[in-house]
Amino acid sequence: MKKHIKGNVSWVGYIDWELETFHGDDYSIMNGSSQNAYLIEEEKTVLVDTVWVPHRFEFVENLKKEIDLHKIDYIIANHGECDHSGSLTALMDEIPDTPIYCTAAAVKSLEGQYGKRGWNFHVVKTGDTLDIGNGKKLIFVEMKMLHWPDSMATFMTGDNILFSNDAFGQHFAVEELFADKADQCLLWKEAIKYFTNILNPFANVLTKKLEELDKLALPIEMIAPSHGAIWREDPMQIVRQYALWADAYQENQVTVVYDTMWEGTAKLAHAIAREISAQSPNTVVKVFNCAKQDKNEIMTEIFKSKAIALGSPTVVNSILSSVAGLLEFMKQLKFKNKRAAGFGCYGWSGESVKLLQARLAECGFEVIEENVRSLWNPEEGDYAQVPALVKSLLNIQDEPENNDTEDKTMSKYVCGPCGYVYDPAVGDPDSGIAPGTPFEALPDDWCCPICGVGKDMFEKAE
Repeated sequence: MKKHIKGNVSWVGYIDWELETFHGDDYSIMNGSSQNAYLIEEEKTVLVDTVWVPHRFEFVENLKKEIDLHKIDYIIANHGECDHSGSLTALMDEIPDTPIYCTAAAVKSLEGQYGKRGWNFHVVKTGDTLDIGNGKKLIFVEMKMLHWPDSMATFMTGDNILFSNDAFGQHFAVEELFADKADQCLLWKEAIKYFTNILNPFANVLTKKLEELDKLALPIEMIAPSHGAIWREDPMQIVRQYALWADAYQENQVTVVYDTMWEGTAKLAHAIAREISAQSPNTVVKVFNCAKQDKNEIMTEIFKSKAIALGSPTVVNSILSSVAGLLEFMKQLKFKNKRAAGFGCYGWSGESVKLLQARLAECGFEVIEENVRSLWNPEEGDYAQVPALVKSLLNIQDEPENNDTEDKTMSKYVCGPCGYVYDPAVGDPDSGIAPGTPFEALPDDWCCPICGVGKDMFEKAE
């Protein structure tokens, strides 16, 4: 069970390869997950977090095989949510007097979930410290609303490990534990999905917290989150990426999302997608039927997009329930700096497009006036409205025409995590990419030859 992390620190968590959903059924798990807990064995022995309720007895029994539970001097509860605190009841039945260090809000959440059991809570706040011997100490940093009011992180001096809890994690099973050992494309795919669906609602808070961490000047050499891979090689790469994602992030992408009753709205969706590619060949276009495809994956693509087009037919003076549910979830995620358009078919009353436009505005999108509202099934006149919708959605009217297409398509792009520069003039011969290949023409499955991340992690060079 115990796996060495660094110095006298070990991982004692649970890797869940079979997990399919999280937060009830609200978050989809595609590549497994983990609940990470850590054991520090200095002059003082410290347990940092536990694992989810279903695994509590297995966790305690495994921990007994590694250490006499009565030798645990302190327990750190970085967050009260049951995927991190769920083994506390079983553990405290064994060692009821062991001090638990947590925030004041965590006392409320732990007692709220498990009852008032007389546990020995020690409330801490940002800057408080705990001496663990051998010249090392723990420094506590409150992380309110990342993603609960009770959240905090714990920094261990000497080994310079930041136990970041839910920040900087992924729902991703990595048996080897470390990010540098993981499939890089999957790692970053799961990292941005995790950020989008869990942390983006708190982007403003996150930006301020990153600034606060920077001012604390902690010499971070490793980031050990509570889910997914541990960052040990250039651990600040995920911090830098969070700073980008939290800043109204967008790529040159447009996502078209719809549901349909008798395929009319589907036809419009695909017509809009084709027109986006025609008007802006370098723009990535993704199309999703929200009734058939995973909502968390859809939201991740919307997060990456500069604009979306959302479609639904009219049904009972409203929109399809699949689209309505998506809009409610979209509102929770608080996307910023994105344009949106509505489209759909109707047979009788025809309210869907106006409702879509109103609800998209409530979700924080800049909604364009142009739309396509088709009676029964799309006909020539309906398709004729698509180019104007796309032109407005892409905001093309605000971009003066010029003849520097060649310069744009031959621009260099820089890999965010490792700094590798893709030069179209050189290409990537080792990956079969010939010199003269623009970045936009690289295959979708192309990855950075240095660190292995996908194209979406590159930015245009200044």
